[in-house]
Amino acid sequence: SSAAIVAGIIAGLVLAGHRLPVWGSESLLQIAASIEGHPDNVAPVIYGGIQIGIHNGTRWITERVPSPPGMQLVMFIPDFIGKTSAARAVLKDTVSRADAAFNIGRVAFLVHALAVGNLDNLKWGVEDRMHQPQRAQAIYPHLYPMIKAAEEAGACCGYLSGAGPTVMALTSGASGDIFTQREKERTDFSVAKAMMQVAQAYNVKGRIVVTQGTQEGARVVKVEPPFSTADITFRDNV
Repeated sequence: SSAAIVAGIIAGLVLAGHRLPVWGSESLLQIAASIEGHPDNVAPVIYGGIQIGIHNGTRWITERVPSPPGMQLVMFIPDFIGKTSAARAVLKDTVSRADAAFNIGRVAFLVHALAVGNLDNLKWGVEDRMHQPQRAQAIYPHLYPMIKAAEEAGACCGYLSGAGPTVMALTSGASGDIFTQREKERTDFSVAKAMMQVAQAYNVKGRIVVTQGTQEGARVVKVEPPFSTADITFRDNV
């Protein structure tokens, strides 16, 4: 939904020939976050990379968290559509102080692990008490077995992507193109096979996608008439 929101706004801006201020206001982020209700997903769509965002009382602001080099994303994407409304329905309206403290500590640990490139600590940083156990019990019984299998196969960590249904595992060791690096130097393939075996055991149909995070956000790739001129050519001759 966030990708669609940002794409729609950008397309509208291009068609209208209108541009927004960025420095000190981040107007595109304000519009997108107001539609989505938060910046968690629209910020990465706009700016790329890993983003953390808050509302400072006046507007939404975001900052980029470094992505460790060589980190791969191994995603199990089920064939069924996970409705956010159903995933939210299984959550309680309140959380205990102990669970809140647990998650706050894990978030800090996660950001630190990403910032310093300590992939070994990602396992602890993605631990959760506020939504994964509840959703695993009610909707995704394969979640924790799949995370366990991914980690045993060499993944740094595994977790439920947002409200689901995608299960994400992060691996390390990627260097260059997959066709030029020896398979034993990277773990993405073995992690993918382990996750798929769990899916088959739980009769959950789906597919695995192995990719890397992008540091680039949304951009226009084609316009008519072109923005480039005979004297000045912009990227992709847009």
